[in-house]
Amino acid sequence: MFDSGSTGFMLVCTSLVMLMTPALAFFYGGLASKRNILGIMLQSFVSLGWSTLLWFIVGYSLCFSGNMASGTDFLGVFGNFDKIFLAGVTPDAMFAGNNNIPEYVFIAFQMMFSILTPALITGAFVNRVSFKAYFIFLTVWQFLVYYPFCHMVWGGGLLAQWGVLDFAGGIVVHATAGFAALASVFFVGARVDKNSMPNSIPLVTIGTGLLWFGWYGFNAGSELKVDGVTANAFLNTDVAASFALFTWMVIEWIRHRTPKLVGILTGSIAGLATITPCAGFVPLWAAPIVGIVAGGGCYLAVEWKNKRKWDDALDVWGVHGIGGLLGTILLGVFASKAVNPAGSDGLMFGDAVFFGKEVVAVVASCVYAFVFTYIMLWIINKITPVRVSEQDELIGIDMAIHGEKAYDEGAL
Repeated sequence: MFDSGSTGFMLVCTSLVMLMTPALAFFYGGLASKRNILGIMLQSFVSLGWSTLLWFIVGYSLCFSGNMASGTDFLGVFGNFDKIFLAGVTPDAMFAGNNNIPEYVFIAFQMMFSILTPALITGAFVNRVSFKAYFIFLTVWQFLVYYPFCHMVWGGGLLAQWGVLDFAGGIVVHATAGFAALASVFFVGARVDKNSMPNSIPLVTIGTGLLWFGWYGFNAGSELKVDGVTANAFLNTDVAASFALFTWMVIEWIRHRTPKLVGILTGSIAGLATITPCAGFVPLWAAPIVGIVAGGGCYLAVEWKNKRKWDDALDVWGVHGIGGLLGTILLGVFASKAVNPAGSDGLMFGDAVFFGKEVVAVVASCVYAFVFTYIMLWIINKITPVRVSEQDELIGIDMAIHGEKAYDEGAL
C-alpha cells in the first residue's frame, strides 16, 4: 500500500526539480551576452525534452535495473535492459527501495536529475558551440557519464557496493558536470569577446531564486519519503546556501570594496551544490561549516580560474565542479549514523576508511568526467565542427544558428 503522504511529497519534489532546468535557463540566459541568450536557454530546454525521451527508452533501465550484489547488472557500471521503455512497470508497482511510493514516481524524480545534469555543463561554453555538436554531446554524455555514475552510486552498482554515499548528487551531478565543463573549456578554447557582460542581472536573480526553491525538492526529496532525515536535509540545504552566500559577499566586499549581486547569487549556488551530497547524512551544526567552505573554496576556485585565463564563461567548474568535490569530501568528514542510520560515520566520528572512500570516489569521478569529455569532444569534432566560426560567434549564436533575437532592439 502506498504511503499517500510520501507519494504526494515526492510528486511535489519531482515538480520542483523539473523547475530547476527552466530556472537554469533563466540563470544562464541572464549571464550570457544579449546576442547569446536564446542559444543557451534553448540548450537547457532541449535537455528537458531529449533527456526525457532517452530516460523513457533506456536510461532508467541502464541506471536502476539489476545490481552488482546479485550479478544482474553489467560489471557494476550499468544496469541491464529489463526495463527499456519502462517494460513491466505498472501504475501499481511499488518502488522496491522503500515500498512507500509508486515506482512511477521514482522514475519521474530520477529523470529530472538526468535532465538537469548535462544542462549544467552548457554555461561553460556559452556562445561557442554549434547546436549539432551540442546535441551529439548531450546524447553521448548521458550514456557514458551520467548513466554509469548514476548506476554505480544510486543503482546498486560498483561504488554503492564499495560503500560510497552521495545523498543527492555531489558525485553523480555536480562533480561530473563541473569537470566535464572544464574539459569542454580546454577543448573549445576562449571566446573571441571574453569581456561580454551579463545582459540581465534581474533575470539571473529570478533564475537563482527558482534554483534555490527547486533545490529543496532536489535534496529533501532524495530521502524518497517523509521523515526526520527529510526535514534535516531540507534545513541543511537552506543553512548551507545562506552561509555560502554571506561568505562570498564578505570576501568580495573586502577584496573589491563592493558587495555585488551576481557575487552573492553565485555564492548561494555554490552552497547549494556543496551541501547536496551531505544534506541527509550530516548534522545541522555541520551545515554552516559546509556553507563557509563552499563560499570560500568556490570563490577561490573562480579567482584561480580567472588568473589562469580558463574561459569557463559562467563558472560551472568553480561552482559545481569544486562544490561537488568539496561537498563529497566534507560528507566523508561529517557523516553521522546518528543523523541517518542508513549512512555511515565520517572522519569526525571515527571512520577514516569511509572518508578515504569518499575522497577516492569523487577524485576518480572528476578525472573520468574530464578525460572522457575531452576525448568525446575530439571525436565529435571529427564528425561535425564543435566550435562555431569566428563570424558566427561575433554575430551571436541566437541569429547565426537559430535565426532569432531575444529583444527587439528597435522597440522602445
